[in-house]
Amino acid sequence: MREMNGSETKIEIFGPFGEAFEWMKRMLFKPFDFQKWLVVGFAAFLSNLSGNANFNFSRKMGRGSDWSFRSMSHDFSESTGTSEWLTSCAIPLIILLVLVALAVAVTLLWVGCRGRFIFADCIVHNRGAIAAPWREYRPEANSFFIFSLLVGLAVLAIIAIAFVPIVLPFIQGWTEGAAFAASLTIGIVLVVGLVLLIAAAWSLVSQLMVPVMYRRRCRALAAFKEVLGLIAARPGPMMLYLLFFIVLGLGAAMIACVSMPLTCCITMIPYVGTVALLPVYVVLAAFPLFFLRQFGPDYDVWAMLAQQELAAPEITQSPQMNPPSTPPA
Repeated sequence: MREMNGSETKIEIFGPFGEAFEWMKRMLFKPFDFQKWLVVGFAAFLSNLSGNANFNFSRKMGRGSDWSFRSMSHDFSESTGTSEWLTSCAIPLIILLVLVALAVAVTLLWVGCRGRFIFADCIVHNRGAIAAPWREYRPEANSFFIFSLLVGLAVLAIIAIAFVPIVLPFIQGWTEGAAFAASLTIGIVLVVGLVLLIAAAWSLVSQLMVPVMYRRRCRALAAFKEVLGLIAARPGPMMLYLLFFIVLGLGAAMIACVSMPLTCCITMIPYVGTVALLPVYVVLAAFPLFFLRQFGPDYDVWAMLAQQELAAPEITQSPQMNPPSTPPA
């Protein structure tokens, strides 16, 4: 973005965070409304569903922790004289469990994509609402869901290809020697680095895509191209924003960890923990909105309210930005 004299607008990092923090205080505590708090907490809970689909299966079964299909088949063969159960029951059951897990994960992703637009709407309008934004932003949320699903499948394919050099020596039986250990270590480091790089890139892009889609009422692909253009135009501020957001995420994780013993693990309960830590969630969700609005009215989610004869938050802005007005009570 450029000002009237042709110079580029300064993009700040700490300023938008301070604005997000002030907006959180005004939204949740001025005045404090417990019913609104619960509704906004439910919106935050929905928005996080797309990232909480974790399925952990214990490997401990029977004796010790060395359980495997071979050992189970061997033990069963000793007692019954046959291993047909392995292929007739165990494998179909595992396939069924995997399909169910995938179906649940996809469902959570779909609801989570809806939730991200609902939570953004609650923050922008300073209200607690679920049904209205659920219906209003259905096209954008569904588009974001399909796009996220395709990105996830592409990432899984890339990671699977990256794992080939690691798995190949095991398939060929080459599992000894210093050369094998060195190649295995390098391969694992590269794969982990690739995963972290992809995760950071998608975190940045997806965080900014939702406000763009919310503001412009566009589909995911158009928002994706728009965000890539912003990153290409201002890579420095974007990288600083990402690094600062990672720091904020680590701080939020520390707060969550500290809250567990202080609340007797109540914050580990789904939804209840989100409600208890709602100020943290609101700040983290509002920060991208305030950061992105620095790039102009086309990226300012509160500009929509101005067009509807409503107003944006009354928070001190940087000299390069027009100060927002106060939203209606």
